[in-house]
Amino acid sequence: MEKLNRRIENYWDNRSAAMSKIRRLELNGVDGAAWRNIFKKNLPEGKLKILDVGTGTGFFAAILSKLGHKVIGIDMSAKMLGEAEKNLRELKLPAEFKKMNAQALDFDDETFDAIVTRNLTWTLPDVKAAYREWYRVLKFGGVLMNFDSDYGDKNFSSCSKTKITSAQISECDAIKNSLAISSRRRPMWDAGFLEGINFSVRLDEDISHIVHRDNRCGYDSVPLFVIHAVK
Repeated sequence: MEKLNRRIENYWDNRSAAMSKIRRLELNGVDGAAWRNIFKKNLPEGKLKILDVGTGTGFFAAILSKLGHKVIGIDMSAKMLGEAEKNLRELKLPAEFKKMNAQALDFDDETFDAIVTRNLTWTLPDVKAAYREWYRVLKFGGVLMNFDSDYGDKNFSSCSKTKITSAQISECDAIKNSLAISSRRRPMWDAGFLEGINFSVRLDEDISHIVHRDNRCGYDSVPLFVIHAVK
């Protein structure tokens, strides 16, 4: 497991600079505005303490911090976190970032009002452990919003529109094919597991038409689903 974690971390380290450029485009365009509206409509009212799991270059952290929430973003990729810190500093936004494993959190029980995550669970070696941890650190009544895609039976060379090298595509496929989550059909599997650990779950199986409108960002063709789960 540790070897696989390092392999995944190295992959995202290598993608960090290019990903940061794309996310800055996205943040300042029509899709950034769409994401802000989604969070305004679906998160509880008031100033929240939010955990952004797999924050990457700080995209969700920037949006949520600007909305007035207190955000802690975590990621296993040190280079992604470096980009996130730089991006938030340039935007003069106060989010905090920590290097941490999404499957083993260094937080007390019932710490957060909400957890958000995007394009992460498909690349985790142990999604069940991650979901249990996220349940643990959420307050009762807290909200989990997981935005992801069912990549398990897909080939990235045919569905990806992101400008990455053939070697990166091959490595991404190799990692994906080694993960247990890739054998599950999602998001129905996620919903069943989350309900089994006492989340109340609502699904939207494709919101791509809402948040993937900016052609500059090179989104892939796989539907983006959202799991909205309440503890």
